[in-house]
Amino acid sequence: MPPDAEKWPPSYPPRTPPPPKRPVEPPRPERQGAEVIAVRPRARVRIANRRAGNWTYDTGAWAAHSTPARAAQAVLDRLRSWGYGLPDQHPVAVITARLVRAAVADGGRRASVHLADQDLDGQVVVLVLSHQRSGVPEDERLLREVTGLGAVAAGTEDGPEDGARRRWAVVEV
Repeated sequence: MPPDAEKWPPSYPPRTPPPPKRPVEPPRPERQGAEVIAVRPRARVRIANRRAGNWTYDTGAWAAHSTPARAAQAVLDRLRSWGYGLPDQHPVAVITARLVRAAVADGGRRASVHLADQDLDGQVVVLVLSHQRSGVPEDERLLREVTGLGAVAAGTEDGPEDGARRRWAVVEV
């Protein structure tokens, strides 16, 4: 090598930084004329200091006729395993079947039944989710029917984030 030649450092050519592992998230579009609402991740519901159970049922046409009876029997079996001696036609079974029938009528593919025990009060909460947004508002006759069957309290609501219709009842056991 001639003495007047330039000497390049050993790092030539210059190293380029590695590409990012995840692509950068593009900016979210802003809606004009609409209020932007911050969406928080959905918190998972945690039931503490009480017994609980949940089941999911298919509500397709082939299973819709047996789903309410299966859900009512599952709730009764769980309550009996908790020490409640309940007859087969206890109001909690009838109310569960009625709420599941209403969820099946929404037309979704599945329905979830959630049961929670309030040990001190001798009451249980039965919650049924239809997992389907129904375009029809809930008829108040359902709530009157459920309270007429023996529920202490009953209610219904449409979930804003997931669209699932929730129906619930508090029943004395």
